[in-house]
Amino acid sequence: MPGDRSGEHHRVTILGATGSIGRSAADVLGAEPDRFQVEAVVGGHDAGALARVARQLNARFAALADPSRLAELKLELSGSGVMCGAGSCALEEAVARDTDIVIAGISGTAGLRPTHAALRPSRRIALANKESLVCAGRVFMEDARRIGADIYAVDSEHNALDQALAAGSIGDVASAVLTASGGPFRTWSRDRLHKATPEQAAAHPVWSMGAKINIDSATLMNKGLELIEAHHLFGIDSRRLEVLVHPESIVHGLVQWVDGSVTAGLAVPDMRIPIANALRGSRRLTRAGSGLDLAAIGRLTFENVDEDRFPCLRLARSALEAGGAAPTVLNAANEVAVDAFMAGQIGFYGIPALVDTVCSQMSAISEPGSVDEALMIDAEARALSQERLPRIVAAQ
Repeated sequence: MPGDRSGEHHRVTILGATGSIGRSAADVLGAEPDRFQVEAVVGGHDAGALARVARQLNARFAALADPSRLAELKLELSGSGVMCGAGSCALEEAVARDTDIVIAGISGTAGLRPTHAALRPSRRIALANKESLVCAGRVFMEDARRIGADIYAVDSEHNALDQALAAGSIGDVASAVLTASGGPFRTWSRDRLHKATPEQAAAHPVWSMGAKINIDSATLMNKGLELIEAHHLFGIDSRRLEVLVHPESIVHGLVQWVDGSVTAGLAVPDMRIPIANALRGSRRLTRAGSGLDLAAIGRLTFENVDEDRFPCLRLARSALEAGGAAPTVLNAANEVAVDAFMAGQIGFYGIPALVDTVCSQMSAISEPGSVDEALMIDAEARALSQERLPRIVAAQ
């Protein structure tokens, strides 16, 4: 990690300040007022929520994506001294403000362009936007290296791997393992999964996340996307990336070295921990509350993934191995499929069926060479997904 500049604030900007990552980041930053100054906070449509975060963190600037909510935002921030704006120009201003760390927490492909725009020399990007690496991983990481920005994933599994990998070199890694809780359907049979409802899929047993991510966890697509992220973050090829189901969600990542030794990252399931690690300099942040008590937990269990019941993981691994635009297409088709599942149009296994169909039909497309190209491929894949959706509905 870059060295901590003693006696000087780290200036921080939060993209997606009103979401789950933003709220967890606010807790971490609020507990360390002597080490951080919040330069800007960015939200989508909720003026009241953004104003509360801006006031809580004494931010200097607040930007809302929805320009129609500017008057409401100004009213909510009246008397606070926080400057504000709304619309695309305000978002650009927030990203451009002088800051050391950008927490990239805007979810979905909507976060790809602002996260890429946040790459600046010597900046640290605390990356919680999966799409930056899934949709445009090679170009995003190449641009970060060329510009001189440092990327740290805000994710429990990648945070665990990041710390575990410090014990050796990438060339000595025999395998890197990401763990999965197994989601709400870990013990369900395939027949029962056919009848799973969106409400059941969204009820994650461990983590508190948005509905879309919860459903991705239920299908294990989320873990597949994390494999793609890990490949780009750490330069580990797919043959050395593995997934284990670990219901307790205490061991988040493991590295097995060529000499047979294993380095693992353990922590209680709390997103504030990887956020704090991504924000730290040479000295770790102090976390309030109880730590990990292994004696109280008593037992840690692990299982292999059943890809017959959870084929989305296999589809994601296939996209990673295929390369080209396959991961970009996979992500877009999955988002359309999850929306259709949440709307009651398709069943649980309609999600991998649609993703597989679209990925097969767009298999010849070249890897995007820019963020703009990635977004064009994303739009094309979404359009094809919508076109093929009625066939999936009819086949059920």
